[in-house]
Amino acid sequence: MGRPRLSVVIASTRPGRLGPTVAQWVLEQVPDDRFEAELLDLADFALPFLDEPREPSEGNYAHEHTRRWSAAIRDTEALLVVMPEYNRGYNAALKNAIDFLYAEWEGLPVACVGYGWYAARYAKAALRQTLERVKMTVVEAPGLELGTTLVDRQVVPDDALLRELARTFEDLAAAVARSSRGPS
Repeated sequence: MGRPRLSVVIASTRPGRLGPTVAQWVLEQVPDDRFEAELLDLADFALPFLDEPREPSEGNYAHEHTRRWSAAIRDTEALLVVMPEYNRGYNAALKNAIDFLYAEWEGLPVACVGYGWYAARYAKAALRQTLERVKMTVVEAPGLELGTTLVDRQVVPDDALLRELARTFEDLAAAVARSSRGPS
């Protein structure tokens, strides 16, 4: 049995974003013995505002961009979403990407590393409701706070952040082991 695939998703698509910096740092923390990790950048999928004519729950996608996004999610056993907090909420590109799919999310273990003021706690709380609605298995994860653990566009981890992130990886691995999506 191989290691499960963990996709680290860069949720921000805006120019000048911090997402790639934070996601790369997170990727470097992934324990090699636990996961086969990869980066997925929402910007690379170029998803327009939801343009599928059918309900996502049907899984009958008309557009190639949706089929590519669906395949990327179906091919992973866990997600770690790296997301900004905007005005105490999560970003529109992430909400849109979630809304494109439905069955692909069911039972998928997910953790969200947010970044922003107050370590993105408001955005993470709002996102959790959406993730639970699409039947994902949500695992707790730390946030990065501007001016404390995210300074001058660089991650400056303290011991607490490193411990919390290590625990997140343990919890994700356990969630994958309990799910039907684990590696074969």
